Amino acid sequence: MISHAQKSTHTVVQKIDGLTMVAPPRPFNSDPMLEIAEVNAGWIALVPFGFTRSGETDVKFGSDRQWWGERTEGVEDCIQRAHKAGVKVMIKPQVYMHNDWVGHMDFDTEKKWKKWEDSYRNYIITFAKLAADHKAEIFCVGTEFKLAAKKRETFWRSLIKEIRTFYKGEITYSSNWDGYQTVPFWDDLDYVGLSAYFPLTNDKTPSVDDLIKKWRDTKKTLKKLSRREGKPILFTEYGYMSIDKCAWRAWEIEKERHKLPINEQAQANALEALYSVFWEESWWAGGFMWKWFPNGMGHEGYFDKDYTPQGKLAAKTVAKWFGSE
Repeated sequence: MISHAQKSTHTVVQKIDGLTMVAPPRPFNSDPMLEIAEVNAGWIALVPFGFTRSGETDVKFGSDRQWWGERTEGVEDCIQRAHKAGVKVMIKPQVYMHNDWVGHMDFDTEKKWKKWEDSYRNYIITFAKLAADHKAEIFCVGTEFKLAAKKRETFWRSLIKEIRTFYKGEITYSSNWDGYQTVPFWDDLDYVGLSAYFPLTNDKTPSVDDLIKKWRDTKKTLKKLSRREGKPILFTEYGYMSIDKCAWRAWEIEKERHKLPINEQAQANALEALYSVFWEESWWAGGFMWKWFPNGMGHEGYFDKDYTPQGKLAAKTVAKWFGSE
């Protein structure tokens, strides 16, 4: 393995053609890797969620009330199934904040920050050790902590250093699309990780050519970022809902999806444009499309409008590009 200190921006040989596999509520009744193989995915991301509330310092996880796929036994089973099928794995623990977003998380005293750091460290180290034990290929140390990443540099560097003492895979952090410029510890990681929900256009069904043009400035910026940090860019999350205006502000249209029409062509066009823009770039490592419901499990409504390409026009787009590897 190339160490994080040695990695250059031009070492990407094979793209990470990944899907974020939604944690199922119960054990599988059939092999989920068979369906994943239909779109030629060579990677999956597993997301064992932790939970907190605004203003609280505790990160709760591993409860018996949580879905099976988010608990350690479920994550272990998923890794084993993936590896048996020749599919590589990223473990991406992610904190869900009730009625808020972790990017806004902030505390007004050092004591509160320390309490949160202790709780978060326990959560992350639990799954980092699981990743080490089961040889998951990538571990993501955090997701979208916009303020905490900027304000608590020493904590993050210490956490990454601790993980590297026992985990020999590659490590990334997932910044939100508008927060990567203020992450101070990219130099300690193997990839610059991004939740790549860049708003492109609010057209209902933008053409592939139009979307490619809309990506132009962002592509230049990300190329410069990769060169400056000496790391490949990894889209730790990316994706589009199958509705009108899907290439616009995802966090806004998610709230409107119940009233927006189904638009499979818009989703397929958006994915085609993204792959056309980035696939041949040596500094782009690939990414993990959000999201995939194994055997259809774990969905709670609006499947026909959700980010998944399953059973939609976009499935052919994904299969084509992933199959090009």
